[in-house]
Amino acid sequence: MTLIPDFDLDDALRTLDSASKKFQEGSEEERTIQLAAISLLYVLRIGKLKDFRKYYKDIHDPSYRVKISHAFATREEADEWLSSGYATDGELVSIAGQGFQVIQLPKGLRFLRAPLPEELGPPASE
Repeated sequence: MTLIPDFDLDDALRTLDSASKKFQEGSEEERTIQLAAISLLYVLRIGKLKDFRKYYKDIHDPSYRVKISHAFATREEADEWLSSGYATDGELVSIAGQGFQVIQLPKGLRFLRAPLPEELGPPASE
């Protein structure tokens, strides 16, 4: 991925629109490109464009590391913390060396498997 410093949202949306038109309407590619455009519009609508820009720059920084809020030796230890009331939606945790994200479901908080970068192996060479 190449960093686009100070990208212009309108330019990005026009580019996505142009790219989506190169694929058949309703195709997986066209729907995926439309999803990317809608995602950017959502970030703008909820007032998080500044946060998104920071995140975008951070992930292009070679020294960037995923921030894990807690590391647990066992699943039991993690489950106890999850039910303690201290966990918040979106937190990334490590349980016995594996990544999980805390997600809010209708019946409460749960862990969703979210592999850590070190679990995925070295990045593909560009």
